[in-house]
Amino acid sequence: MGQDWISQFLAEEDLPDSFRVTLETVCEPLAARLARLRQARRRTVLIGLCGAQGSGKSTIAAATVRLLEARGLSAVAISLDDFYLPKSARERLAREEHPLLAVRGPPGTHDVALAGAALDQLRAPGRIALPAFDKATDDRRPRAAWRTVATPVDVVIFEGWCVGARAQGAAALAQPVNALEAAADPDGRWRAYVNGQLDGPYQALFARLQEVVLLQAPSFDAVLAWRQEQEHKLLARTGHGMPDAEIARFVAHYERLTRWILTEMPERARLVFPLAEDRTPLPTE
Repeated sequence: MGQDWISQFLAEEDLPDSFRVTLETVCEPLAARLARLRQARRRTVLIGLCGAQGSGKSTIAAATVRLLEARGLSAVAISLDDFYLPKSARERLAREEHPLLAVRGPPGTHDVALAGAALDQLRAPGRIALPAFDKATDDRRPRAAWRTVATPVDVVIFEGWCVGARAQGAAALAQPVNALEAAADPDGRWRAYVNGQLDGPYQALFARLQEVVLLQAPSFDAVLAWRQEQEHKLLARTGHGMPDAEIARFVAHYERLTRWILTEMPERARLVFPLAEDRTPLPTE
C-alpha cells in the first residue's frame, strides 16, 4: 500500500507520524503471516491479539485489517471489550457474587457465550451483527448500532487485554497484589471468581484461536501511564474523563492478570512484539 493510505490512516486515527514504525515492524509482518496462514489453511484464520490497556492493540488490529484487504483478503477485527456484559447484568453479579464485579474488564464481566457465537458465525456462511459497547455509558449499544459483516471472512483478529490468557495457580491468589485487593477483596473471593472464570468459560472461548500474538508492555507502571494518556486525550476531545486517581483505581482491577500475562504468555505466544515506554516496538532477536 502506498504512502497516501498511511497518511490517511494516521489522520483518521489521530496518530503521530512515529506510528509508521509500528506499521512497518508489527502490522506488516503480522499481515504477511496471516495471509500465509489463510493460503495454507484454505479456511478462516482466527488469531488472538493480546495487549495491556493502552498498548495500541485496537489500532494495530485495524491497520492489519487494512493491509490484509490490500492483499485481496476479507478481514475483520473484533474486540473483547465489545462483549462486556450489560451494566444491569454486572450489577446483578455485584450483588450475588462480589461488589467488584460491577466494574467491567476482568474475566467474569464478559458475555463469553455471545463472543463464542460471534467467532463461530464469522467462520460460517451468512451475515452477522457484531455487538458494540459504549464505554461512555458503560453499557452495550442498541442492536441498531451494531455493524453487520458478511461471512465467512478470511481472517479474524480477536483483540483484548486478556485474550489467550491462562488462569493462575491457586497459591498465587493468596496474597493481594495491590491496595484495591487488600481493601475490597480481603478474603480473596473476587480474585478466585475471576480466576475460575478464566480457567473455565474463557478457556473454551480461547480454544477457538489458532494462534496468540502478544504486544508486550515493558511494565505495569507503563500500562498505568498509557491508560492515563488515553483518558487525558478523551477529556480533551469530549470534556469527559476520569481523574488520575480514579484511573489508577480502575486499572488496579487489571493489575493481577496483566502482571501474570507479561510473565507467562511470552513463552507460548506465536509472535511477541516488545514495546518501549512510548509504545514504539523494540527490536527482536
